[in-house]
Amino acid sequence: METKDNPYLKFSEPNQGCLLALRHIILNYDENISESIKYGSACFSYNNKILCYLLVEKKSNSPYILFAEGRYIEDVELESGDRKRMKIFRVIADDDIPLGKVEDLLSKAISLYSK
Repeated sequence: METKDNPYLKFSEPNQGCLLALRHIILNYDENISESIKYGSACFSYNNKILCYLLVEKKSNSPYILFAEGRYIEDVELESGDRKRMKIFRVIADDDIPLGKVEDLLSKAISLYSK
């Protein structure tokens, strides 16, 4: 990925490091997950279907994973807010990433595409 196209470089620490760690977790979770840039943000697809995005909320400056088909994922830690289709999982940039939780959510999201 060229520097000018790298969506992670627009964030300062600790958000940049957190997003890069989440990127690593997502890409290594399943060999069928690929990365692209959509709307200036990191987008991850599973077998060419959009799985999730990595974003930082402007108001709170907090990173989160936005699951494209979140409305079908039942989990108390996912928030829909005003969204009808998507849900988010907030991550605290200064804390350890809850690896088990992220992998559980990825598993739930991927299972939607195999039905």
